[in-house]
Amino acid sequence: MASVGAVKLFFCFVLWLSNILSSCQGKENFYEYRYPFIRRASSFSTSSSFSSSSGGDNVYDYIIVGGGTAGCPLAATLSQNFSVLLLERGGVPFSNSNVSFLQNFHIALADTSPTSASQFFISTDGVLNARARVLGGGTCINAGFYTRASARFIKRMGWDAKLVNESYPWVEKQIVHRPKLAPWQKAVRDSLLDIGVSPFNGFTYDHIYGTKIGGTIFDRFGRRHTAAELLSSGNPRKLTVLIHASVQKIVFDTTGKQPKAVGVIFKDENGDQHQAVLVNKAQSEIILSCGAIGTPQMLLLSGIGSKADLKKLNIPVVLNNKFVGKGMADNPMNTIFVPSNRPVEQSLIQTVGITKKGVYIEASSGFGQSSDSIHCHHGIMSAEIGQLSTIPPKQRTPEAVQEYIKNKRNLPHEAFKGGFILEKIANPISTGELNLINTNVDDNPSVTFNYFKHPYDLQRCVEGIRMATKIVQSEHVTNFTRCNKETVDKILNMSVAASVNLIPRHTNDTKSMEQFCKDTVITIWHYHGGCHVGKVVNPEHKVLGVHRLRIVDGSTFSESPGTNPQATVMMMGRYMAVKILRERLGRAAGI
Repeated sequence: MASVGAVKLFFCFVLWLSNILSSCQGKENFYEYRYPFIRRASSFSTSSSFSSSSGGDNVYDYIIVGGGTAGCPLAATLSQNFSVLLLERGGVPFSNSNVSFLQNFHIALADTSPTSASQFFISTDGVLNARARVLGGGTCINAGFYTRASARFIKRMGWDAKLVNESYPWVEKQIVHRPKLAPWQKAVRDSLLDIGVSPFNGFTYDHIYGTKIGGTIFDRFGRRHTAAELLSSGNPRKLTVLIHASVQKIVFDTTGKQPKAVGVIFKDENGDQHQAVLVNKAQSEIILSCGAIGTPQMLLLSGIGSKADLKKLNIPVVLNNKFVGKGMADNPMNTIFVPSNRPVEQSLIQTVGITKKGVYIEASSGFGQSSDSIHCHHGIMSAEIGQLSTIPPKQRTPEAVQEYIKNKRNLPHEAFKGGFILEKIANPISTGELNLINTNVDDNPSVTFNYFKHPYDLQRCVEGIRMATKIVQSEHVTNFTRCNKETVDKILNMSVAASVNLIPRHTNDTKSMEQFCKDTVITIWHYHGGCHVGKVVNPEHKVLGVHRLRIVDGSTFSESPGTNPQATVMMMGRYMAVKILRERLGRAAGI
């Protein structure tokens, strides 16, 4: 009990300290001593034009659009040798308690306000989703699980394995931790081994068949460490990070044989427009790191995409490329709800089963609830994975979502007893596409993932659900929850009642596992694609047909790496920056 009291005291101290610092220096300025290069976009003064970009203030060797999972390590590393401008549309995570503490994980996802760290959207499939809108990107709103990609993925990407194995530890030494295994995670671990997901590989970052414990970006106090903290490795004399900087489009010089990126136009938090300019050197670049949703959207808004689609929105065509936004994929996830007759400690993903059937099994438990969340609505998304709702399935319309949010302004201190078994399909064959709805960069584009369109994906989901039900029925789980062993029908019925998406339910969704998979599919936020290698970018991730424009993020992936992609996306930012520096400077790079 003493240790619990100490942790609570620590949280109180941190919150008190952040309040004191905020009142003294402004809500987003107390971090200025560690990150003196981070400032609001309105502080930027445009003094250079696109036609005279030979040097001077506000002219940069690299302009990175998107301060997320890849953008932060990319900027920090490039700034060792060159001037870098990093533009992030959101704010900072450091003063946001909903981002910083594990117990508030669900609140950041449920917050649909314009200043939220997560931007809510619904795919055309009817699945509720979120994209990051904060410095640090997805590392600020995810479940924190850290695990590397497989050797096969690295080889398929054509990456230098030696440099990859140097880049992962660079991330891990700064923000990754070994979790203290929660009781629920132990029960799931033992159940996985019982049903044959073996061997037990212990604690490891590596992607290995069997059952393992992975890393986490939450420390032992439950405090989240994000990609934004990797910026502390940057050179403060060469790095400028602007928050609340919403890039409107990339600007090109189209007078040559191929378009050449020369700068970007962005708006600050007051709506005022600015331009940032590249140094007039062949090796200077604009690098897009806006994520699988934001990067294809930015290319389209800037005039790179299908000529016919761009003309419909009166966007001047810079380059006709029909592949931009195509091949979008998301790893479909389905969950099994497991009730408990005793309180369950909150845990996000720690244990994972990596099967040879192309299915990953993970788990979460409990419902974190801090004093800060009492006056925050949870909307329709709550309890770890965006699941529980009192709205009947057939009434889950977009209008019902908004009405539910409106009526749930003040929450009582909730108690949630139970957990979830998460079943995720690895490497889905089913793909979709992204299209612009309008030319407003702040609005979400239309995204379709086509979950389970390919029969093999559906077959693997059925295999995964069968494995998940066996875990729920195992003695390790029933002994932990103090619940009786239930039939498969009853287990599925409980999960159907709990799951939330906007897909109509069918009367046979607990009799047919195929229908259960289709009706209860949700996301685990591992979407990728839209700017594939060989179609939109070359193997060095330079945009085809354009000079001085590169993409470094998951939009270039044809599959999501490992069981969870954040480790590889952060590594990718470091890796690509080191490659760029070595190619440009050779041994003088000093990396």
